[in-house]
Amino acid sequence: MTSKQQTALAAGALTIGAAFIARSLRAARTIDFRGRTVLITGGSRGLGLLLARELGRQGARVTIAARNRAELERARDDLVSRGVEVEIATCDVRRREEIEQLVHQIVTRASSLDVLINNAGVIQVGPFDHMDVPDFEEAMAVHFWAPLHAMRAAIPTMRRQGGGRIVNISSIGGKIGVPHLAPYCASKFALAGLSESLRAELARDGVYVTTVCPGMMRTGSPFNAWFKGRHRAEFAWFAISGSTPLLSIAGERAASQIVEACREGAAELVITWPARLAVVANALLPEATALAMRAANELLPRAIDESGDEAHSGWQSQSRWAPSPLTRLSDRAAAANNEVPK
Repeated sequence: MTSKQQTALAAGALTIGAAFIARSLRAARTIDFRGRTVLITGGSRGLGLLLARELGRQGARVTIAARNRAELERARDDLVSRGVEVEIATCDVRRREEIEQLVHQIVTRASSLDVLINNAGVIQVGPFDHMDVPDFEEAMAVHFWAPLHAMRAAIPTMRRQGGGRIVNISSIGGKIGVPHLAPYCASKFALAGLSESLRAELARDGVYVTTVCPGMMRTGSPFNAWFKGRHRAEFAWFAISGSTPLLSIAGERAASQIVEACREGAAELVITWPARLAVVANALLPEATALAMRAANELLPRAIDESGDEAHSGWQSQSRWAPSPLTRLSDRAAAANNEVPK
């Protein structure tokens, strides 16, 4: 046997051994959600509501938190109709004292907190020229500071009870910078870095942190995003791309994958094959990825005058392109996942 063959054989053996060890560790970490206490921020609609449905289906006791009381009550009715044991909590996660109080109330009521899912989000779409400092501050408040405060409040309890799960919903925009999503990407990068760092520190306490980086999902969220610049055109491309089957994934499938990753205490989950492909391409061919993003930016709407500084919701940005047959899947998801205002 040549030295090259010996090296290849050794590398193969190491790879198989590492895979076997990883599988064994996953099996040892796997938990059952029956009777577990779960907190989901941003749980009144979209992905948060889908996660509450899936965890509740598996027997978890779920608390969903959001700012809008009416949305929370509709979400509670939806979950109760599905047999989910659920509590609702009005909470502005941008306010540190509110998230800390919420965690304290759950621990006092349930005597535990087994799973924390930091899902609350805000999406601002448009050219950088129309984004101001408050846009970045809000994105950081929701995507970075809120999860940090929630984790700081929850971790002592998880340590005392001998373990727990934390799931941080970042994004493919937390791994690759996407044009017209600067505040969103900056804050999601920050969350991904925090999540990975804390995972290394908390694992010895039996607290496993999972970083979730979804690509485009059909949850209905474009209607509640905010758009600047040529807001109708921005909404159209955002809604159409998020509704395209080969580029996006059904919200229910995404939620199922996230819950499974949480069960196993997985380190990271990247959802959708285009997102996984983009991550690999960015790691191996960063210049090519940068050129692709530059080309994509050329297809997006250009900045306009100061009137483009005003933000409009998706509901305020409809056009003949969106809603349309091209966005039918997202439209259905919006109706199914409490994204439609009553």
